[in-house]
Amino acid sequence: MSVHDRPAAEISDVLLAALERANDAVVILDQDHHVSHFNAAAEQIWGRTRDEILGRPAGALCLERLDEGRQTEITIVRPDRSRLRVALSVSHVDAPGARRTIVLLRNITPDLELRERLALHVMIADGTNRAVVIVDRDMKIVYVNATFVGMFGHGIEEAQGRQIGELLAGPHTDRRGLARLQRCIASESGVDEEVLAYDSDGEEMWLSAHVKAFRNARGRVKYIVALLADITESRQLWSLQQLIMTALADEIPITEIADQLCRRVEEIAPDVVSSLLHIDAEGLVHPLGGPSLPDDYSRALDGIAIGPDVGSCGSAAYYGKAVLAMDLDTDPRWQPYKKRPLEVGLRACWSSPIKAKDGRVIGTFAFYFRESRAPSRWHQRIVDACVHLGALAIERKEARAQIAQLAYYDTLTGLPNRARLRHLISEAITSAPDGRRVALTFLDIDNFKDVNDSLGHSAGDEMLVEFAQRLRSQIQPGDVLGRLGGDEFVILLPDRDGAGASQVASRIMEAMAAPLKIGTRQVPMSASMGISIYPDNATDLDTLIQQADAAMYKAKQAGRATYRFFSADMDRLAEQRLAYSAALRATLAKGGLSLHYQPQIRTNDGSLHGVEALARWHDPLLGEVSPAKFIPLAEECGLIEQIGLWSIREACRQMAQWRDAGLDIPCVSVNLSPINFQNAGLASAIAEILTEYELPPDLLMLEVTESVFLNERSAAIDTMSAIRKLGAGLSLDDFGTGYSSLNRLAHLPIRELKIDRSFMGDVESDPTARAIVTTVVRVGQSLQLTVVAEGVETDGQRNLLSELGCDVIQGFLYAPALSPCAFGRWLLDHSASQASAMLRSVGRSLAAEPADAANTDNRSDQPAVM
Repeated sequence: MSVHDRPAAEISDVLLAALERANDAVVILDQDHHVSHFNAAAEQIWGRTRDEILGRPAGALCLERLDEGRQTEITIVRPDRSRLRVALSVSHVDAPGARRTIVLLRNITPDLELRERLALHVMIADGTNRAVVIVDRDMKIVYVNATFVGMFGHGIEEAQGRQIGELLAGPHTDRRGLARLQRCIASESGVDEEVLAYDSDGEEMWLSAHVKAFRNARGRVKYIVALLADITESRQLWSLQQLIMTALADEIPITEIADQLCRRVEEIAPDVVSSLLHIDAEGLVHPLGGPSLPDDYSRALDGIAIGPDVGSCGSAAYYGKAVLAMDLDTDPRWQPYKKRPLEVGLRACWSSPIKAKDGRVIGTFAFYFRESRAPSRWHQRIVDACVHLGALAIERKEARAQIAQLAYYDTLTGLPNRARLRHLISEAITSAPDGRRVALTFLDIDNFKDVNDSLGHSAGDEMLVEFAQRLRSQIQPGDVLGRLGGDEFVILLPDRDGAGASQVASRIMEAMAAPLKIGTRQVPMSASMGISIYPDNATDLDTLIQQADAAMYKAKQAGRATYRFFSADMDRLAEQRLAYSAALRATLAKGGLSLHYQPQIRTNDGSLHGVEALARWHDPLLGEVSPAKFIPLAEECGLIEQIGLWSIREACRQMAQWRDAGLDIPCVSVNLSPINFQNAGLASAIAEILTEYELPPDLLMLEVTESVFLNERSAAIDTMSAIRKLGAGLSLDDFGTGYSSLNRLAHLPIRELKIDRSFMGDVESDPTARAIVTTVVRVGQSLQLTVVAEGVETDGQRNLLSELGCDVIQGFLYAPALSPCAFGRWLLDHSASQASAMLRSVGRSLAAEPADAANTDNRSDQPAVM
C-alpha cells in the first residue's frame, strides 16, 4: 500500500512522532497564531513544558512577527533568567480548512561561544610577538597569525596549504633539526629547537621553535602547533662570542683578536665602524683593532694620554662611562682629532669604557657612525657583548705581560734577567753588520756581601735598585742593561768598539762615586767591570760572557772600582774554575762544608716552627765562598747531588744531637737541587738516614723549586711522591717567582709554600708586592698548605704577614743563619723570652681576677633598683 493509500490520521501520527524526536525545536501555530504543537526540543530551549504553552498565543514565546522564509536569530529568556541564542526559520503550510505556521529553532549558543573564543584566540595570536603556525599531520599549513606574516613576509593565503619545510627551509637549514621537530608527535610536552630559516626575500633568520602536537579523542595527531621567535640578534651575539672565545683559547695575538672582533661587529651592524683601544697603566691609548678606520688615524692615536676632552674614547676612559659625540665637527672634545674621521665620512662617535675585574679602565670600544645619530638598542646589545669580550682579551694580554715580566725580568730591579739577556745579546750579535763591533760589559758590585751581612737583605736590595738606576742613567737608547743574578749585571753596547765601551765604563765609575744613603749610613758604592768585544775577542755568546767575567775578576784583583778589557792571558778563567772545582771536591771529601741554621717562627704564638739548614763553605785559601757562587759551580761540575745528600745527612745528625741534648726543634728544612729529584733512589737514601739517626720522617722537610715539576712526566714527580709516602715533608721554595700552573700545584705532594724574600722588601709600601704575597698566602690556605715567608726583617713586615694569615716567618728580624752552637744559645734565649712573656701574661690575668671578683661583690651588695 502506498503512502497515498494510508489514512490521513496514520500519516499525521507518524509526522508528529518524528517532530517529537527532532533535534531542533518545532513550534506549530494555528491560524489564530496560538501554539498547537510544542515538541520536546522546544521544551528544552524555553525551559517550559508543553502543558504551559499549548493553546497560548505566539507572543508568549516572543514569536509575534514571523515572516515566511526569513531566517533570523533571537534571544530567548528562560524562566531561570538564563539566555539562549537561537536561529529561527518560519514556513507557512495551508492545510484543509486552516493555515498553519511552522517555526523551526536551533540553539546556537555553543556555536556563538565557540566563535567568540576563536575570535579571542585569533586576536591573542595576532597580538603576540611570536609567530604562530598550525599544520596538519601532513605538515601542511592550516593557520598562521599576523606576526608570521610580518616576520617572514608570506601572506596568509600564500602560506596556507604549503608544506612548512618548503616555505621556510633553505640551503643551510639543518635538516636534522627539522627531523627532530617532526618527532615531537611522540612527545606529550613538546619539543624546543633552534633552527635556521629563511624569509620571503631569502634572508637568513635564526628561530627558537616550540612545537607541540594536539590529538583528537582517539589519540591521533590532528594538528601540530609551532611557536616561533626570531633570535637572530641573540644568535649573532652568540656567534660573536664564540668567535672571540675560540680565538682566546687558540692563543691568537690580541691585535688579531681585535681585528676579528671589529670585522664581525661590522658584519652584524653594517651601519657602524668599530674600534678597540687598550689603555695602559700610565693612561696612554694604544689602538688594538679598527680595520675600517684609516691607518694613519689609528697610528696618530697611539700614545695619546686620556683626558676629559680627548675625543670620545679618551673621555670615556677618563670618566669611566660611555661618551657620545653626536657631531664630531662641532663637539669641543673632538676639535684636535676630527679632521681625518670627517674626511672619510664619519660624523658621530660613541665610546664605552672597558673595565677590568678590579674596576680599572683598561680599554674602550667605540662605534663611529656615518650620520649624526645616537646608538640603537641593537647597538647597545652589541657593545655590551664587546665590552665583556674586550675585557677578557685585554686582561689576558696584561696577564701574559705580567707572566713574561716574571719569567724574563728581574722582580727587584725590573731589568731583563739571565734568560732574557741571553736572547737580547744573541739578537744583537746576529744583527750586527759586518765590520761593526758589539761590546759586552760584565759588572759586579764591590763589597756587596758586606752590606748584606752587616745591614741586612733589605739594605742589599736597596743598593741593587740604586745601582741599577745609576746604570740606566749612563746608557743610551738601544743599549741593553740586565741583571744576571745576585750582584752581577751586564750591559750590551751595540756598535761600540773598545774606545766607546771605555767611555761608558768611565761614566759609570763617575756615577758610582756618590755614596748611597741607607737609613742614617753613607754606604760607598762602586763596581768592578770586565769588557769583551765582538767579534775581536769571541763570536759566540757564552764565550763573550765568560771573557767579560774573567776581565771583571781582573778588575777586582786590580783593587776594584775599575774596569779591564779581556785579553788572551785572561784565559786563566778556565783554570780558576778548575781550581774552584777541585777545591770544592776536596772540601766535600774532607767534610769541609758546614750547615748553618736559621730559625722559622710561627706567627700565631712566636714559637719555633723549625729551622732551615743552609750550606756554608770556608776555604783556607779562597776564604768564604758564597753559596751563590759554589752552588752553581757544584751543578756545573756534577757535585750538586752529593752536596744535597750530605746536607740531609748532616742536618739529621745535628737534629739527633739536639734531641739528645733535650732541645725541642720540630723540623729541619734542607734545600735540594732539581738534579737530586731525578735520582729514583733518593727516597730510599732518606729512609736509611732517618733510620740511622732514629728520627721520625715528619721531622725532615725538603725544599724544592718550581723548576723541579715543570715537566709533568719528569721522574722528579715520582721521587717527590715516594718521599711524601715515606712521611717526610716537601716545601715549594721561592714560590711566586716562577710561573707554574696552580692546577698542577694542587696535585703536587707538597705541604708547605715559601714566599720568596724578593717580595718582602716592598711588601709594606708596594701594592703589587703586597698583592702577590696576599695571593700566595690565599693559595696556601685554599690548598691547606703551611705558608712560610723568607727575608722578614722588620716588625711591620711581620705584623702584615700575621694579618694576612701567613703561618711562619724567618729572617733577620729573628736571626741570621747560625752555627749549631750559636743557634743553641739563640734557642735558649728565645725560649726564655717566650716563657717570660707567658709569665707576664699569666700575672696580668691573675691580677685582674681579684679586681673582677671585688667588683662583682660590690655589685651584689647594692640594693636592687626598681
